Amino acid sequence: MNKTVVVAVERLAPHDKYFKRIRTTKRYFAHDEAGALNIGDYVRLEGCRPLSKHKRFTVAEVIRKANE
Repeated sequence: MNKTVVVAVERLAPHDKYFKRIRTTKRYFAHDEAGALNIGDYVRLEGCRPLSKHKRFTVAEVIRKANE
């Protein structure tokens, strides 16, 4: 997967029956043209046309680099 990053988005959602807040994670495949991202970077995604079977987003900007 060259030029592809996997972005995990975590959110808190209430359980349907017990209403306890549950942490759910969704993974998005995004296109990284520069290939300069590392594990732990915070990025903003932007929707685009389908680039492959799973890629529907591009990396718009890097919000925060890891270890900074």
